[in-house]
Amino acid sequence: MQAFVARTLPKISGAAYRLLGDSTEAEDVAQETYLKVWRNAGKWSPGTARFDSWVMRIAVNLCYDRLRKRKDVQLPEHFDREDGAAPADAVLAGRSSEEAVRAAVAALPDRQRLALELCHFQEMGNIEAAEIMEVSVEAIESLLSRARRTLRERLMGEAGDLIASLSESQTDYNRGDAT
Repeated sequence: MQAFVARTLPKISGAAYRLLGDSTEAEDVAQETYLKVWRNAGKWSPGTARFDSWVMRIAVNLCYDRLRKRKDVQLPEHFDREDGAAPADAVLAGRSSEEAVRAAVAALPDRQRLALELCHFQEMGNIEAAEIMEVSVEAIESLLSRARRTLRERLMGEAGDLIASLSESQTDYNRGDAT
């Protein structure tokens, strides 16, 4: 059990943190995930999905449950604008590059953000990500394409450098170096 937790905790915590944007909630989701896995282990059938994919799906569902509960919470003005109304240079001028990327990723629709999290930050293949999200590989590719296009538009030409800095900080978070 310890080896399983050690292997899966960074992925679950990282995905939950990126989806929820809160380290405390990410830790709560990780704990809830392991409780659900323990209680429902008998429901997993080896032929349908890899065990790790099934576990990650449980974590994603718990994140979605928390996001649905947040719908009543007032978000900052223009938080969910998909047209990128705030000019990227104004966002970058007022924030560090890491904050700009986090804000751009957080503003993506949930499914695009999850596809990006699984394939880019968790470095999963499209097949495994599709399995976790319960969609086709073509749907994953479409979600990734739209997410990347949106990020490119919002962050203009600096997306590569910005995503690299975010990826490094997430590695620190997964190791426990972040506060």
